[in-house]
Amino acid sequence: MAELEKVNDENQITATSSQKSKSPVGFVQKLLIAHWSSLLLLLVGVYLPLQIFGLLALEVRQNAGGFPWDLPILVTIHSVAQAKLDVFVVMFTKLGSFRTVLPILSTIALILILQRRWRSLTYLVITAAGSAIINHTAKEFWHRVRPHVWDSVTPEFTYSFPSGHAMTSMTLIAILVVLTWGSIWCWLVVSLGSLYVVAIGWTRLYLGVHFPSDIIAGWMVAIAWAIGVSLIIRPYSYSTSIDSEKPVSETKLLTEERQLVGEE
Repeated sequence: MAELEKVNDENQITATSSQKSKSPVGFVQKLLIAHWSSLLLLLVGVYLPLQIFGLLALEVRQNAGGFPWDLPILVTIHSVAQAKLDVFVVMFTKLGSFRTVLPILSTIALILILQRRWRSLTYLVITAAGSAIINHTAKEFWHRVRPHVWDSVTPEFTYSFPSGHAMTSMTLIAILVVLTWGSIWCWLVVSLGSLYVVAIGWTRLYLGVHFPSDIIAGWMVAIAWAIGVSLIIRPYSYSTSIDSEKPVSETKLLTEERQLVGEE
């Protein structure tokens, strides 16, 4: 008798679960559970950075002078200026320029070519090229003049918003994080990369060629773009990384991608 009641209870639970899965609420619940990580990444990695950039851009558009905290930060950083430090900063800031980062990205691209990792190569090229294009067009659109609080040892004459060095350095690290995701190298990239990105941003402020808001805007756009592209291209699917065995998805389209291009 007890066994019969147990079987009836199990059948009832199964029926209830089946009805729930067929209901709209059950479907939505399962859909959100299946994609919660992607949705969270979309929120934190794309929406929030773009929201911050949008707020900065709106203020810059309405007031070219920027924010009340821009100049005080610049003056505070410049207060430690000295001749020997000038020499070091001038040399170090070049590590964040596109001319310096391009050979690094080209080397990584060559490695990916030799490894026949086409998906990751596509991600790298689109992210790097897109970041450069976005920065150039954004500068031309906002037309923000660079700060001139003191005579910089390396004056810049292009527009200021958003910072090209900030975008380039952040794009490089974001690409490396995505390509090493799931491996022990990822944490090393995040740790050293964070120091590198902050240091490059600091040098631009020390030299007086950017407002702090330029730096923050550059970081935000680079993060949003790099993560946004990764959600579409999906390099290293199934949690594989650059130091692991090459997955099939690196050289073959995923099922949904084949459907989009009309392949069976």
